Amino acid sequence: MIINRAVAVLAVLALLTGCGGGGGGGGAASPHRAAGPAPTPVAAENTRPGTKDWKVRKPGAEHAIEGFADRVSVLPGESFRLFVSTTAKGYTVSAFRMGWYAGAEARKVWAAPHQAGLRQAGAKTAGKTHTVTAPWKPSLTVSTRDWPEGSYLLRLDADSGAQRFVPITVRSPSTAGKVVVLGGTTTWQAYNMWGGRDLYQGPGGFDGRSRAVSFDRPYDGNGAVKFLAFEQPAVALAEKTGLPLAYETDNDLHHDPRLLDGARTLVTLGHDEYWSTAMRDEATKARDAGMNIAFLGANAVNRHVRFESTSLGADRLVVCYKSADEDPIKDPAEKTQDWRLSPKPRPESALIGIMYTCFPADGAWKVYRPDDWVFAGTGVRKGDEFPGVIGPESDAVTRGGPTPRPIEVLAHSTVECGTSTTTSDSTYYTARSGAGVFATGTMRWVCAMRGRACGHGVTGKAASFVAKVTENVLRAFAAGPAGRAHPVHDNLAKIKPAGAGMAQGADLD
Repeated sequence: MIINRAVAVLAVLALLTGCGGGGGGGGAASPHRAAGPAPTPVAAENTRPGTKDWKVRKPGAEHAIEGFADRVSVLPGESFRLFVSTTAKGYTVSAFRMGWYAGAEARKVWAAPHQAGLRQAGAKTAGKTHTVTAPWKPSLTVSTRDWPEGSYLLRLDADSGAQRFVPITVRSPSTAGKVVVLGGTTTWQAYNMWGGRDLYQGPGGFDGRSRAVSFDRPYDGNGAVKFLAFEQPAVALAEKTGLPLAYETDNDLHHDPRLLDGARTLVTLGHDEYWSTAMRDEATKARDAGMNIAFLGANAVNRHVRFESTSLGADRLVVCYKSADEDPIKDPAEKTQDWRLSPKPRPESALIGIMYTCFPADGAWKVYRPDDWVFAGTGVRKGDEFPGVIGPESDAVTRGGPTPRPIEVLAHSTVECGTSTTTSDSTYYTARSGAGVFATGTMRWVCAMRGRACGHGVTGKAASFVAKVTENVLRAFAAGPAGRAHPVHDNLAKIKPAGAGMAQGADLD
């Protein structure tokens, strides 16, 4: 079976590269036709057989089985430790690489032998920051030998039938010449209620929240709620294009000041809210050197964070007080209030082009500039609407900005924002370096790739539209600084901007 699969893969690669024989030609290349370009590693990987049996279908009771890794990401071939707790006598672990795989969207790359179960200690809350950790013993060490770069979900299957995910990224050694898919790991952790606290709430509500959240604990729910809701559909679409991709996480962007050297594009996904100074500085530096950026969500770069170490390693603690007065650090540039707020305001629109303005948002994404290149092949006209695509948070061009120029408003939509009405925008601007920056203005963009399965009135037509626009952007951005081929036709003067700041309370979501 292994030999047959290998032969099949080689046959497909031969067809893709034009190297296969045919028509009685004895396998010789035609002297009149040059061989096509070799497939990217991503394209080659996605010819391998996938599996649709990768999902968690039975979470079971709250602590039936759960786990976490001692690394957020690893380089190919590196190992990490897995910490597992279960009420069952035993369990298995399977690793799935997330991709396209002819629509299966995952490939099983590894499985551990059956493991003896152990119910580990309960959550521990410590310090003035109310940080929650899982003080557990490691269960097994996992090697990523022969695992291609990419986003992975480990599935824990208890003997009882209960299942949970543990996410891990096999990150890319180099991003040069590639489209970088950025996992929003800081935001995953900010909303992680495992152990009863996240950066929003705890016992007694907002005052009982954590001021620092740790990666030394499982994720709540099925273990990968944020990844599946805001990232996985975009990963599948990006892999389907066959473009050269690199995989990194927020933690990696913070840690490595040269991570994006030579990268063609940075893609942040549906919800990438929590950014450190180092993350923002590196993204800005790369943009100013010609790297494009695609923001496929909303509410990005809104919360300012710091990273600190835990007993399991560096950069495993995300610090965010959400209040400059409460944060004990002296340096005003490192206090962890929102980026736009005092004592050193640096609004996110300086990087994104638009700014977070609304929660809870609900509306139809309305086309404003249908002749723009991002809409090629969609057939849309001015005023066409896609119900449900805007929500639950949205961005807009705002009075006072700062708004980079030149900038083009691609969509200008009316949005119901709680009890008020406001607007949401999608934009494209270019920097002096030629880099293009595209922003969707809605957190539901990636979810909309699922069509009706997204809910909220999203249709199959919207899914096709969102997928085509995203593909247009990725392909154009993968070619190099987008402003060279796609200059901006500034139309900001024709737009009535939203009011500065949020239309609803800043700490609602």
